[in-house]
Amino acid sequence: MKIISSIYSIAVVGISLGFVSCKAEGDYPGTEYAPQMYHSVPYEGLSQITNEEEGQWLSNREDGKGEFFNSNTNNPNRMNMREPVANTVPRNKDGILPYRLRVADLEGAAAIQNPIPLTDEVLADGKRLFVQYCSPCHGAGGEGDGSAGMVIGGVANLKGGAYLNLPEGHIFHVITHGKGRMGAHGSQITADRRWKIVHYVKQEIQKQ
Repeated sequence: MKIISSIYSIAVVGISLGFVSCKAEGDYPGTEYAPQMYHSVPYEGLSQITNEEEGQWLSNREDGKGEFFNSNTNNPNRMNMREPVANTVPRNKDGILPYRLRVADLEGAAAIQNPIPLTDEVLADGKRLFVQYCSPCHGAGGEGDGSAGMVIGGVANLKGGAYLNLPEGHIFHVITHGKGRMGAHGSQITADRRWKIVHYVKQEIQKQ
């Protein structure tokens, strides 16, 4: 029994000393268990640090290198990222190319076809988005009589005149970059949502 009691006593003392030794106070930061869980090694995406000695003063890594050493040694391009394949253009998850036409390129925009297939669900989304983003100025029916449009004036009536013959790409371009008194909405509305609004304008508001 005395032996078991002694073992228990030693274990309690050891655990107590362990907790005390980990305690941080004054200039002592305390002992950390598995320090790499606290101090991860971040990678800078566009560069690598090739000097393995740099940052040694901050080192608590098992390999002895400083935490500031952030090079991915498996990448031969001196960057912590892979470069895209040459002569390729990235597409989004829906396979749509990035929209890069300049503000004044309305002619180029007019030639672009709507990449979103027309379905009842798309029209329903387009209506919801039109009400959310467009109706305050253009009005629920697109006649330029929204509450905000009545105040600022000069809002386009989408049911009248030359607006009826505008190509879908033109409408998308204007939503993206703005035109006249209309501000750009490219940063507020994603591309697929803009195309859904275009579908709604052409199919429901303009009945084309």
